[in-house]
Amino acid sequence: MTSNEDRKRAEEEDRRGRIVEAADRLYYSRGFSSVSMDELRDEAGVSLRRLYKLFPSKDDIIIATLRKRRRVWAEGIAEYVDAVRSPRDKLLAVYDFLAGWFCEDDFRGCGFVNAFAELGAVNTDVADLVREHKAHFQRDLARLVEELGAEPSLAAQLAILAEGAQTTAAVTGDPGAAGHARAAAATLIDAALDVDARQAA
Repeated sequence: MTSNEDRKRAEEEDRRGRIVEAADRLYYSRGFSSVSMDELRDEAGVSLRRLYKLFPSKDDIIIATLRKRRRVWAEGIAEYVDAVRSPRDKLLAVYDFLAGWFCEDDFRGCGFVNAFAELGAVNTDVADLVREHKAHFQRDLARLVEELGAEPSLAAQLAILAEGAQTTAAVTGDPGAAGHARAAAATLIDAALDVDARQAA
């Protein structure tokens, strides 16, 4: 590949990135249906022709935006989880991540739940991607629960606490929901460890 081709490819990737970033901001703050392609063009700073060349349909942009949001979520969780050592602390670190996220000025709940509520009934690709994201989160928790040595059902319980905290914080505007969920998670984790210890005795 020539240097000219490399440059063109890099420029296209940069434009794609700008479009996805702009779409993520607009969709997350205002919803999907209310944002027009013209508004997205202006926000991203690209021509409408270029926008449609890179993303032939609005659905393509929505899917790309959700995939980007999934990467950001996974990286954010990993940063907190990897910063501590014990399996118990790793599980509780999930709620520390939520606490930081809930305090961000633009927080308005889980982008995947928002997407499912608005588009899940009419867009199977969106619905499938949201379900995949939620299942992946549960698998991550299940892996940590396995490291903890607790019953697998604990992972589902902890996931429900995290999901409920996101909804509560979004509706009430109170970031303290993460702390309440963390306290409840600690109680569940310690109870599970106590049960396992008594069964082993």
